[in-house]
Amino acid sequence: MPNRLSVSVVLLVLLLSYTAIAQSKSEPGQLPGTAMPTITSVPAAAQPSPTFNADAATDAYLALIPAEARARSDAYFEGGYWMILWDFLYVVVVMLLLLNLRWSAGMRNLAERITRFKPLQTLIYWIQYLVITTVLTFPLSVYEDYYREHKYGLATQTFGPWLWDQIKNLGVELVLGGLLVVVLFGIVRRLQRTWWVWGSAVSIVFVVFVALIAPVYLIPIFNKVTRLDDPKVTQPILRLARANGIPAKDVFEIDASRQTTRMSANVSGFGSTMRITLNDNLLRRGSPEEIQAVMGHEMGHYVLNHVYNGILFFSVVIVIFFALLRWALDWSFKRWGEKWEIRGTGDTAVLPLVVLLGSIFFFVMTPVLNTFTRTQEHEADMYGLNASRLPDGFAQAAIHLGEYRKMSPGAMEEFVFFDHPSGRHRIHDAMTWKAENLKLIEEQAPGCGATGKETASQ
Repeated sequence: MPNRLSVSVVLLVLLLSYTAIAQSKSEPGQLPGTAMPTITSVPAAAQPSPTFNADAATDAYLALIPAEARARSDAYFEGGYWMILWDFLYVVVVMLLLLNLRWSAGMRNLAERITRFKPLQTLIYWIQYLVITTVLTFPLSVYEDYYREHKYGLATQTFGPWLWDQIKNLGVELVLGGLLVVVLFGIVRRLQRTWWVWGSAVSIVFVVFVALIAPVYLIPIFNKVTRLDDPKVTQPILRLARANGIPAKDVFEIDASRQTTRMSANVSGFGSTMRITLNDNLLRRGSPEEIQAVMGHEMGHYVLNHVYNGILFFSVVIVIFFALLRWALDWSFKRWGEKWEIRGTGDTAVLPLVVLLGSIFFFVMTPVLNTFTRTQEHEADMYGLNASRLPDGFAQAAIHLGEYRKMSPGAMEEFVFFDHPSGRHRIHDAMTWKAENLKLIEEQAPGCGATGKETASQ
């Protein structure tokens, strides 16, 4: 990079980093005063009665949320709409910078001077590309992933540990990304007419491969995963798993509280890598009913084959993208190829253009991708309700998750920006289920959370 620009970038990174450190006051394990409340009793309007009404029960649960907590949640999520736009524009600017200043061509030339071996040239280019783009996008990462998360009470890391996680993530991208680009460019060079077909296939296999190894090999890079030995927690979860045909023998805990206050769980992996995992925030803040309801939802993803359905859906998306990419690259080469010093599709210097076109494609596809994911989440919600039979535990979880998702969006707002059903929508689904199963709920009481006597661990 030119010296003046290099100095400017470094100064900007240092300035934003210092600002983030100075203004972020959250400490590990600390919850902000505006966090969503832990619900310890079922509101009167949500308790079983001959006049039970799902709408009134939903409103009663939502009324338990303090106004300040709701305002903070809305502000955080609505700010995320703008972050989608700024992330997109930032990537566009960085990629155009690499192309128009011919830095990408320069990185290719350097790789070619170092070695004549094409795969090694691609890898050397990838290392340069990853380092430069990481530096250029670092200011936005500091704001979005560190400062903003602390501002809304969702992050627990100080700057040093956060930066170390970013470095580890860079290492993962270096290895996995390097493997992918070497294979893809090798295909393009050998199969110049059908590269987009084979490139699609390789990308799909790569996505499946990462999903396969993530629970066992990638997650432990960032967090400690331990077998959970508390039978009060594990036995109900494993009973629920066995009752739904899930071959799990253990439950694992992940120490997510070292990074975030968010509560989460998942049933992930394939075959021998399949794991039931919940994070320590859920264990610490969730009631027994809430934990079982959440795990019922996650098991729904597994039983309903959402992983495989997702692979099929995104395979179609990837094929469409590669088909459009072939046309868009040819069109771009005719207009700007000479200016950018790009020799063709098999030239590694084309990578910023591919990323630019991919950013445009997936930005436009945002509502489609969100709708697919949101539909799967709704299906898992309904499965979890039927499996756990704990609608009030499910309502508790929806309120906790509302710390970073707007509870009551408009219909169009939810369609475009939500990859999960809104909190209001989820609570209303739970209360509708409860309205249709009042007799079952009454038979379960006490101990199921339907009588207003449930407890929650802090």
